[in-house]
Amino acid sequence: MSFFKKLKDRIATQTDSVTDKFKDGLSKTRNSFVGAMNDLVKDFREIDEDFFEELEEILISADIGVYTVMELVEELKDEARTRNILHAEDLRPVISEKLAEMLQKSEQESKLNMQEEGELTVILFVGVNGVGKTTSIGKLAHQFKQEGKNVLMAAGDTFRAGAIEQLEVWGQRAGVEVIKQQAGSDPAAVMYDAIQSAKSKKADVLLCDTAGRLQNKVNLMNELEKVKRVLSREVPTAPHEVLLVLDATTGQNAMSQAKAFGEATKVSGIVLTKLDGTAKGGIVLAIRNELNIPVKLVGLGEGLDDLHEFQAEQYVHGLFSDVLEEAEHAAEGENY
Repeated sequence: MSFFKKLKDRIATQTDSVTDKFKDGLSKTRNSFVGAMNDLVKDFREIDEDFFEELEEILISADIGVYTVMELVEELKDEARTRNILHAEDLRPVISEKLAEMLQKSEQESKLNMQEEGELTVILFVGVNGVGKTTSIGKLAHQFKQEGKNVLMAAGDTFRAGAIEQLEVWGQRAGVEVIKQQAGSDPAAVMYDAIQSAKSKKADVLLCDTAGRLQNKVNLMNELEKVKRVLSREVPTAPHEVLLVLDATTGQNAMSQAKAFGEATKVSGIVLTKLDGTAKGGIVLAIRNELNIPVKLVGLGEGLDDLHEFQAEQYVHGLFSDVLEEAEHAAEGENY
C-alpha cells in the first residue's frame, strides 16, 4: 500500500472539520512550498545533484531548518538509490513520507499528559511576550470547559502591564475563574493560591500563566524554577506539562526561543500559534527534529475553537493535499 493511500485511510477516520482546519490553516505554506516543488519537478525531469541543491533551497525557505534539511536530503538520496528512482516526479511522495516520519516518533507524543479522573492536572505555560501565550491558555480553558471539566487559570505573569487583565478577559469568554494577585506580586505566591483554590474547588485542570520576559535568562530560569518548586511541593507530580508557546510566523526565531527556554526549564511540549498566518510552516519539522520536543497544540485561527491537538497525518495532508489528489488521479485503476 502506498504512503498516500495509507495517509488517506488515516485521515478518513478523523473528522472533516479538523481535516479542513489543517488544510485551510496550512494554505500559505502549501501554496509556497508545493508551488516551488511543482516548478522544481518541471525544471528537473531527472534527478541529479543540481536537483537536490535546488530542493535544499526550497526546504530551507520553508523554515524547515538547515540541519533538518541536510538530514532529509541525504535520506532522500539514499531512498532514490535504493528504490532506483530516476525521475523527480516519482520522488515527491517520498519527500512527504520522510517528513511524516520525522514529525511523529510515536502515536501518543502529541497527547497532553492528563491525570486520571478525580486528580488535578497542572499545566504550566511558558514563552516570550507577544507569541499568543495568554490566548492559547484561554482557548485551552474553553476546550476543557466544553468537555465538562472544572477548570481554573492562574495569572502568574505579574510583571507585564495588562497581563492579568488580559487573562481575565479570556476567563470571562471561556467561563473560567482566574486566580490572581496584584500586579508586581510574587508569581510563586499566585501559584500557591491557585493550587489551594484548585484543591478546595476540586478542579480537574489548572492552567498557569508565567512571565514572558525578565531582565535576563538567569532571572527567568530562577523565576520558573521557583514556580515549579511551589507547584511540585503542593502536588508532587506537578507540573504535568510545561508547554512552550511559539509564534510560527517568527520562523527561525522560534527555534532560538525554544532553545533558550529549553535551557531554562524542562519543556515537555510546544504550542505553535498563528500557523495559519505563515508561509513557513516547516518550522514544525525543525522544532520536532532538531530539539526533540513534540508539538502538542497548534493555532489555526482566531476563534475560541481554533486551538487543535497536533496530528502529524493532518499536517502532512494539509501540506501535500494537492499532491495527494494528483497521486490519486494518477493511480486510478491501479492496485495499491
